[in-house]
Amino acid sequence: MFTPGYGRESARRGSPGAADVWRTPGGRIPLLREVTPGRAGVHPAEGPGGPPAYVPRDAEALLRAALAAPGPRFVLVVGEARAGATRFAYEVVRAVHPRYAFVRPLSRAALPEAVRVASRRRRAVLWLDGLDDHLGAGGLTAAHLDGLRGAVVVATMRAAEYRRHQAREASRLTGCDRGAWRTEGELLGRAAVVPVARSWSPRERRRAAARRDDPRIGAALEAGEGRGPAEVLAGGERSVARWTGGWTPGAQPAGAAVVAAAVDCRRAGLRRPVARAWLRALYPAYLAGRDGGARGAGRGAEPGPATGSGPGAGAGEGFDRGSGGATGQGFGEAFGEALVWACAAVHGAGVGGLLAGNDVLGYTADGCLLDAPGLGPVPEHLWRGLLARAGPGDAYDLGLVARQEGRPARAVRALTAARRGGVAEAELPLALAVGDAGRPRRAAADLAALTRRRELRLGPRHPDTLAARHQLAFFTGEAGHAGAAAARFGLLAADAGAVLGPGHPDTLAARHQLAFFTGEAGDPRAAASQLACLLADALPVLGADHPRVLAVRRGLIWYRPAEPAGAGREWAALLADTEGHLGPDDPHTLAVRAGQAALAARTGRTAEAVRAWAALTADRARVLGSDHPHVVHSRLEWARALIADGRRREASELLLRVVGEAGRFLEPGHRHLRLARELRAGLTAAAPEPP
Repeated sequence: MFTPGYGRESARRGSPGAADVWRTPGGRIPLLREVTPGRAGVHPAEGPGGPPAYVPRDAEALLRAALAAPGPRFVLVVGEARAGATRFAYEVVRAVHPRYAFVRPLSRAALPEAVRVASRRRRAVLWLDGLDDHLGAGGLTAAHLDGLRGAVVVATMRAAEYRRHQAREASRLTGCDRGAWRTEGELLGRAAVVPVARSWSPRERRRAAARRDDPRIGAALEAGEGRGPAEVLAGGERSVARWTGGWTPGAQPAGAAVVAAAVDCRRAGLRRPVARAWLRALYPAYLAGRDGGARGAGRGAEPGPATGSGPGAGAGEGFDRGSGGATGQGFGEAFGEALVWACAAVHGAGVGGLLAGNDVLGYTADGCLLDAPGLGPVPEHLWRGLLARAGPGDAYDLGLVARQEGRPARAVRALTAARRGGVAEAELPLALAVGDAGRPRRAAADLAALTRRRELRLGPRHPDTLAARHQLAFFTGEAGHAGAAAARFGLLAADAGAVLGPGHPDTLAARHQLAFFTGEAGDPRAAASQLACLLADALPVLGADHPRVLAVRRGLIWYRPAEPAGAGREWAALLADTEGHLGPDDPHTLAVRAGQAALAARTGRTAEAVRAWAALTADRARVLGSDHPHVVHSRLEWARALIADGRRREASELLLRVVGEAGRFLEPGHRHLRLARELRAGLTAAAPEPP
């Protein structure tokens, strides 16, 4: 995303501040017809003569219709990184509303001022390039939209970010989280979404052919249909290659490390540009010890202390933080040169700056780098360093992303900081993170208090109260009271159906958890019957590929009696569907694999069960972190399979490690700790393993 505000035009009185709205040098809000593509956020393309010729996109008719709709208009243009979404939106909106005021906040902090300015204009466009930067604590809300009756809100968003927000509304293993994401979900639900394809269609290629006199358009046509034209024009692949090449000794590893820090700040959840001082402090850990460390840390590697982003990036454990790294300079001396390299465009090579911004507003990584292949998890050193510098609003954003990615320990730290800093929205997700991190009794107590407050203030059937009741019921069950949880979910499902409707996601989620805890309370036949009815009701509403539907299918296989061969075929079919729709690392996919491993154990295929649980434990630890309760559960089942396979010594060693490690983060009396002690007691009572 091209960060605004680093040109002469952006200054009203000297350098702009982060809370400014973009203005002309004379201090005036410009009209759209006066705005250049760069000032709208269009990533610069290489070559002479300014921006390349605009090729009309097939989605223009859809965007024009959205702009002409009666009443308040909120239009969201969604496309992959370097799909040309910003240029497309700029060209169409400028053509439709050339005399509208162009109101663009330079950051989320400037949003209140931008809304105030836009609301006072008879005709205005509130321009939010990179909508995700303007969401979260203190960000855009539905109330803002209601106050902009005379303005058009036009926003852009990377498809990956849009999918992340959609995923927040989907079911998760721990239940429905709509209460935590309600504000953003309602906001996005009000937008007229206009998707922009990454590649040119045949009709668009014919239009482009009429503009071959621009050599950059010709180059995009010659690149073929597999690459996006905007990606070619703005050098997306070459930018990734430049970042990769920067890690090479003798090139610019310090610059690549600065870029890695900026990329991971965004991936961790920071929704605003990174301050220069933060980059200076955060980049050395990516660089230190690289010569002696493992390279190519990708998705398959658990990150060490210095593992970072970047294709081909990586660093070993036990590094010397005082080292000057591959440049041979001290970190402080190298930083200025590294930042210049990261921001510089390479003329003639088709590569723009890998970072954009300035020392006043901060620096933002190019969007194409966020989607680069081979990025591993955000390393702990970056996450901790970022949280230590983050304000309450930033901490809230970091916590939400950590929860979504199944990192509850991180989420607890971040959301605690946000709550202590006065972010009221952090209260509910903090309680959920505490429960997810292995303290369900504590979460249930916090949620009981929160539910009582909401019942008194809003009533028992208000949507926000229903969200709190859902989570209270869930963690009541997680704390070991399945029957009480089922009773709570029975009442909740009835109330949600009456208030929200029988097909509402929250109603379906409550019914799903009712069935689950009914089965856990000892009535699998009733659970299977409830799940069968739920599947019939959810399929027409959510579709076959929705996570909730896939999870219901998983529950049906688990609770419905079936002969082993038939159950094995059902698990295999569900795994193929879940992996195809959600990916191999999604928690739902991992849960299906757990079902397959459990079936192998129940049917006496002990060696197969040992292998399956061992592999699942490794993958869950990689995806969720070793301190996640799901990882503890997998290790316990692995130990149980080892016992069944006659490998008691290995099982005993594994259980000893589990109790020692999990006891540090699971609350006393947690069911995983109880199971671990029961398995150890059984080993002690059993006959010794033969030599």
